[in-house]
Amino acid sequence: MVQYLQATYDVTFGALSDATRRGVLEQLGRADASITTLAERFDMTLTGMKKHVDVLEQAGLVATEKVGRVRVCRLGRRGLQDEAEWIERYRQLWSARFDALDDVVETLKRQERADGQQHRK
Repeated sequence: MVQYLQATYDVTFGALSDATRRGVLEQLGRADASITTLAERFDMTLTGMKKHVDVLEQAGLVATEKVGRVRVCRLGRRGLQDEAEWIERYRQLWSARFDALDDVVETLKRQERADGQQHRK
């Protein structure tokens, strides 16, 4: 199960690592679109956009369907829940570490102020 999730994360985060692919997901979040429409929107060749869509499709983030001569893209059924939970665990970890660091800094500031007051007396 862990290896499966790791492989899924690798594919998903790899797909999300590209700004164009993130833009495609945002666009498809508003409305389904053909590869031609997406290519025009992102000022790309059809071949280039098809490659981006293929990466998103392999990650399960986009689904395509051939309707006549047009390939229509829509958001895939697979959401990002597992990835969001993974990110949240690390956000909590880092938040706790930064809170602990804030405590240390605050303690050092108090000590510094106390030392400064002792030297003035």
